[in-house]
Amino acid sequence: MVEYEEMTLRHLDEVYAIETASFTVPWSRKALSDEITSNDLAHYIVALDDGKVIGYAGLWHVVNEGHITNVAVSPERRKEGIGEALLKRLIAYAESKEMIGLMLEVRVSNYDAQRIYFKNGFELEHIRKRYYSDTREDALVLWKKLEPGAWNLDDYFK
Repeated sequence: MVEYEEMTLRHLDEVYAIETASFTVPWSRKALSDEITSNDLAHYIVALDDGKVIGYAGLWHVVNEGHITNVAVSPERRKEGIGEALLKRLIAYAESKEMIGLMLEVRVSNYDAQRIYFKNGFELEHIRKRYYSDTREDALVLWKKLEPGAWNLDDYFK
């Protein structure tokens, strides 16, 4: 059974392994560590199966909005709904903190992620041309308007 909890330093090695397996320009181990130890705006969660990290997601809470920074799942555990479950927990967290919306960037070629985001109420805000440094690929900037208090945070870690 998949469980969810706040990301801590004890999860860092497994999160970093997922990060490097998931992104062509991954965040460094230090950057991930700094997110959970030094960034007061950051909130990260992990998905665990039998104590092993199989996915993680995070956001920055900036004033009254959230910026989703990362959502990633171990390659061998993709297509099981874990990424969407992580996303829904970020949405619940954002609404519990009375954020008015969430935004993120996604590669124009990442159709699997786009499908999950659109299914969960994100809409195209605009396109950032040549956003990704490795391929100069465009990014879709997606936005989701939130309804603070609409989610029950008691369900957050279930």
